[in-house]
Amino acid sequence: MSSKVAPLPARSAPRKARSAGIVSSSHLVSAKSVELSELEFGLIVAWNAFSRWAVRCMAAAGCPELTITDVLVLHHICHRARNKKVGDICFVLNVEDTHVVGYSLKKLLAAGLAHGERVGKEVFYSPTATGETAVAKYREVREACLIANLDAERNADIGESARLLRTMSGLYDQAARAATSL
Repeated sequence: MSSKVAPLPARSAPRKARSAGIVSSSHLVSAKSVELSELEFGLIVAWNAFSRWAVRCMAAAGCPELTITDVLVLHHICHRARNKKVGDICFVLNVEDTHVVGYSLKKLLAAGLAHGERVGKEVFYSPTATGETAVAKYREVREACLIANLDAERNADIGESARLLRTMSGLYDQAARAATSL
């Protein structure tokens, strides 16, 4: 007696299974986009890891007293060797509260890492030689501890991720403006 198995009915191309996602706030997961909740969790974890890294890298470079905001402000005032106003620093770093950046600048001035120069009503900030040296040491530590372990074949993926993050920043900023008007 032969046993015949009926053929399976023809199906369209298999659909990619939708992941339940790894999220931190399951109560916010939307049927429309599990992926956005997953991205938000990734942002939280990545921001905290990046903050911890930047602060510890700067400590290894000789400035253990700086917070993540201080580190970012110092890097920005070194960027392109152009003096920066508080408003410009806030704009580029997407910091809404100028007092936060102002406080970091006061700390950097007191630590001898930054210099402020009044031009009319504005104060323009730049790094001191000590600040530039600290940033150069940060770069050395970054090269040794982070870049050396980076798979260069992933650079295109990293660039694409950076573009996605900038796009998402715009969407979150727009959503924040919309939420303010509710």
